[in-house]
Amino acid sequence: MYKLLKNEGSARRGEFSTVHGTVQTPAFMNVATAAAIKGGLSAFDLKANDCQVMLCNTYHLHLRPGDKNVARLGGLHKFTRWDGPILTDSGGFQVFSLSKLRKITEEGVTFNSHLDGHRIFMGPEESMQIQANLGSTIAMAFDECMENPAEYQYAKASCDRTVRWLKRCKAELSRLKGEGLAVNPHQLLFGINQGCCYDDLRVGHMQEIAALDLDGYAIGGLAVGEPKEEMYRVISVVEEHMPKDKIRYLMGVGTPGNILEGVRRGVDLFDCVMPSRNARHGHLNTWKGIINIKNAKYELDEQPLDEACSCECCRNFSRAYLRHLFKADEMLGMRLAVMHNLHFYNNLMLRIREALDNGTFDAFYRRYVNLLDTRI
Repeated sequence: MYKLLKNEGSARRGEFSTVHGTVQTPAFMNVATAAAIKGGLSAFDLKANDCQVMLCNTYHLHLRPGDKNVARLGGLHKFTRWDGPILTDSGGFQVFSLSKLRKITEEGVTFNSHLDGHRIFMGPEESMQIQANLGSTIAMAFDECMENPAEYQYAKASCDRTVRWLKRCKAELSRLKGEGLAVNPHQLLFGINQGCCYDDLRVGHMQEIAALDLDGYAIGGLAVGEPKEEMYRVISVVEEHMPKDKIRYLMGVGTPGNILEGVRRGVDLFDCVMPSRNARHGHLNTWKGIINIKNAKYELDEQPLDEACSCECCRNFSRAYLRHLFKADEMLGMRLAVMHNLHFYNNLMLRIREALDNGTFDAFYRRYVNLLDTRI
């Protein structure tokens, strides 16, 4: 479970022990939506790029290859050959993104598959059953990720329903494990804090779910269009009411600057599709800022992408070659770029942990919080 090693202000340095290994925190979880990183990376590539946790998508894996098929094949760890911790989301965000195709009731949500339009019902019990079949290390509770902003009364009703759903998730996962129906009998459950940008809803909801004594807690419903200053404010408001002895996860965030701001406010875990998605379009993170490798100025540039980086791309290839691969639509360019960005994010987290170990996080934060999000 979570062990707090030290603080620097609100920033936390810790360890999170699971049946699939110990995670050094703060950490970034690399997003493998359909059990693979988009861009042609395998579990072994993740390991080579210092990934600690892989995140997979409950909704997408339920549709294909089917969670029951994954269970028959031994669960996600055996299926993907990833031997570290895996977190599966609950499907709640997909319900949010499919808002035009959904109907929410007390029992759960009915919505249309984005693949073929067939009707799907998912509630707390169904989400837990799917995640139990996947055998992840961490299962996320089923919640509603609301639009932000939302009307106060709707947000309040949604928060209340999410608490009721969370209690059902906890009961169902306990039943599945007790009856030997979970691929991973040690599967953990994280609850998700909601409440849009209403301080009283956020605080009240956090207090209610903290009372359920779960394995970890996430802050959801942010990074969905609100100003980043508002996101940071909400994190600070919620953090004060999060259990100090449980791990904290900020969902779907974000840029290197966002991560530094989150760590500064007491967050332990992060995830985002941004590093791999940006890489596939040639937008690459470096310790001097963000570059677009497709720009003409790199056509004859023999430098590595980032001299301070030790990833496979930076060790072996020039900016000119990487630009050529993108312009020629060669798959290798996308693969190298994604490897670089994920290596950068994982190395960023390593350097954050080292700064916290050394008591120099504040100086590290001030040096890089704006620089790393700047486009060169």
